[in-house]
Amino acid sequence: MNTEITYQSGFGNEFATEAMAGALPVGQNAPQMHPLGLYTEQFSGTPFTAPRAVNRRTWTYRIRPSVTHQPYEEMPMGLIRSGPFTETPTTPNQLRWDPLPLPEKETDFVDGMITLGGNGDPAMQTGVGIHLYGVNASMYDRFFSNADGELLIVPQLGTLRLHTELGILDAAPGEVCVIPRGVKFRVALLDLQARGYICENYGQFFRLPELGPIGANGLANPRDFQAPVAAYEDREGAFHVVNKFLGRLWRAEIDHSPLDVVAWHGNYAPYKYDLSRFNCINTVSFDHPDPSIYTVLSAPSTVSGTANCDFAIFPPRWLVAEHSFRPPWFHRNLMNEFMGLVFGAYDAKAEGFVSGGASLHNCMAGHGPDAETFERASSADLRPQYLANTLAFMFETQLAIRPTEFAMNTRILQHEYFECWQGLKKRFAPADLHAEMSKR
Repeated sequence: MNTEITYQSGFGNEFATEAMAGALPVGQNAPQMHPLGLYTEQFSGTPFTAPRAVNRRTWTYRIRPSVTHQPYEEMPMGLIRSGPFTETPTTPNQLRWDPLPLPEKETDFVDGMITLGGNGDPAMQTGVGIHLYGVNASMYDRFFSNADGELLIVPQLGTLRLHTELGILDAAPGEVCVIPRGVKFRVALLDLQARGYICENYGQFFRLPELGPIGANGLANPRDFQAPVAAYEDREGAFHVVNKFLGRLWRAEIDHSPLDVVAWHGNYAPYKYDLSRFNCINTVSFDHPDPSIYTVLSAPSTVSGTANCDFAIFPPRWLVAEHSFRPPWFHRNLMNEFMGLVFGAYDAKAEGFVSGGASLHNCMAGHGPDAETFERASSADLRPQYLANTLAFMFETQLAIRPTEFAMNTRILQHEYFECWQGLKKRFAPADLHAEMSKR
């Protein structure tokens, strides 16, 4: 077994890596007979004819090909749900949840996934599923693969070690990792328990957003993304693979570890990113910029300028805007916003939005700072202020996010969320304005 944990840098790069000398063919992809007796298997994440700039594929050289498993049989879904999300009516109300309680019985990553909502349909390759996870046990003889979409994992508590077909990634709070569609993996815990968020992207894969007038630099830099090097498992025994396919879970027995890739080359691979390396772009004059300026990754839709899903973060940063209401203003959006908090406090909320919690503001649902935050920000001394020890994020998507039955009936749903705005009082005073103008 070779389980070296080493990374290579760059986003979407053509990587070449081998865990054993001579495992990576030179000069061609599929020799007639591999010198080490490995099987050649191409792994395509886009259509063969996709343009070069967005074409994703990897050649793997493995101990056994992926077809060597018993037939899949359907298995219970637990609390995992998938599009189309139709099990309960979708409310236009603003929603917010407390953190997911950590499990008491032994629960691994697959069993610990709980769906809050989503949109679209994996069969149509559009939309997202939004999940929480709470875990207290590692996976060892169990593996997971998702044919419905790629998984963007946002740890909030505890570090995950992701053993994948193409190598090993550690993901801690403050980092994110992406497991591409179809990649098999297992999750081990480096702490006693772990909790976090998952965006399951059914659509086109996440990529770096275009920078436009920003220019060549800023936001997330490609060199700061890390992919694993080859690290294979040569284990035999009684194992099984759980596959998510067209919204359902399927299980297949297998007599060896499927993480047996000894070498690979290509650009379709898992990766991680340290969010502290995000270079914020912010206003240095007045007003609060649109949240799109905080986009780390974007999965485009078929409509130019509209995302199937944007992943944006709100990390530590300076606020220096003058003559401005500095927190996010009151707004209603065509896009749909799911927010989570990894650590610290979010500047638009006084209380109730806590680490591990979440909120949902769907299409045209009014939202913004609560009454206490509004009062404080309206009279704040506008000296430069550094927002420290904070990390919130947003999954923003073109389609309304439909909550699951669990999301609408769980005890962690904050039924009193709407009350945080009820203290906003009428302030309109035209007589006072007329008097002030008269003085001038």
